[in-house]
Amino acid sequence: MGRSLFQFFAFIVLGLQPFAVLAASDSDKYARARETMVQDQLIKRGIVDNRVLTAMSKLPRHFFVPKILSFKAYTDSPLPIGEGQTISQPYIVALMTEVLELKGNEKVLEIGTGSGYQAAVLSEVAKEVISIEIKKNLCTKASKLLDSLGYTNVETQCGDGYFGWNKGAPYDAIMLTAAIDHIPPPLLAQLKDGGRLVLPLGNPFSYQNLVLVTKEKNDYRVWQIAGVLFVPMTGHAMKPFGK
Repeated sequence: MGRSLFQFFAFIVLGLQPFAVLAASDSDKYARARETMVQDQLIKRGIVDNRVLTAMSKLPRHFFVPKILSFKAYTDSPLPIGEGQTISQPYIVALMTEVLELKGNEKVLEIGTGSGYQAAVLSEVAKEVISIEIKKNLCTKASKLLDSLGYTNVETQCGDGYFGWNKGAPYDAIMLTAAIDHIPPPLLAQLKDGGRLVLPLGNPFSYQNLVLVTKEKNDYRVWQIAGVLFVPMTGHAMKPFGK
């Protein structure tokens, strides 16, 4: 680890990209695992957005999971990251990113930073990402990791994502990465006209539907995408709707 950090800072001084270091220092095992993940878990399941595929083919996912689970980082499953939270399986990360149809100049709000992996993926395909995490320890850890990897276009905030982040509104796209039984009104209000919101909607303690919400002036349209299973959204989301 000491050598990797030395290489990272050396490249920063020389003005080179951090990912050049990651590619050079990454073991063949992880490089091969990442390639297999993209081919078998993403492309074969219908992910076609080249920008999403490129981002996930180079991102060191094993940095975003507990070290003891790094050997499972590229497997086809979610993994625990502490605080009762998980990092979503690669396919779901790719699917949720793809349906936002990001072109590279958008401002995106993510609710539920977790370990920071989804924020990192979004940062590769959008201009600016604001990510909110209610668990302070996770928020702090993810912020430090993202900073260390050179993600200058990601801003992390510690707080209850149910209320979004009004300071940065409106957003071209919003992603909610925890289950809730209704669409939080503050997120709809902070979504730009023509914007897209993706979230797992349904019983937080059972299976949910991944849905896409589009905003057209004061009207909203909802499309069901797939059945999913996410951890429940905490904080205000746990209160009865309307309270």
